[in-house]
Amino acid sequence: MKKISVAVMAGAMLVMLIGTAMAGFWGDRVKTLTPSNGRLEIPVASVNDGKAHHFKVGATDGVMVTFFVLKSNDGVIRAALDACDVCYRAGKGYEQSGDEMVCQNCGMRFPSAKINEVKGGCNPAPLTRAIEGDKLVIAMADIDQNSWYCKFKK
Repeated sequence: MKKISVAVMAGAMLVMLIGTAMAGFWGDRVKTLTPSNGRLEIPVASVNDGKAHHFKVGATDGVMVTFFVLKSNDGVIRAALDACDVCYRAGKGYEQSGDEMVCQNCGMRFPSAKINEVKGGCNPAPLTRAIEGDKLVIAMADIDQNSWYCKFKK
């Protein structure tokens, strides 16, 4: 009986460890932001690693707007909606693959240095952003103006 109890406890601990590891690996890949004084402020140090960081924020029309920020290979911190003019209805967004962002609906690939530079088609819809001191700042007016892209987000 004691061997069974030890085996059950060991199994339960294994399940908990696997669950914790999976949550850490997949986790909530999209961080929720809260605006302050009509703007979003993201510490530059938290997005300065060349990786795409996904965020979401509630627009004034109630739509949860998702976007990503990344430092491109030319050293510029860029921001774009997790949607485009063509595939936004699919609500699938973009994933990073090396130095490119890949549309999860059609598979088109976009070099990081072109984010915010090219608009239209399946290019990620750019967000106006500014660096103020150690913060990346995005105006909620820009989020609100572009919320229609994210009405279909899954």
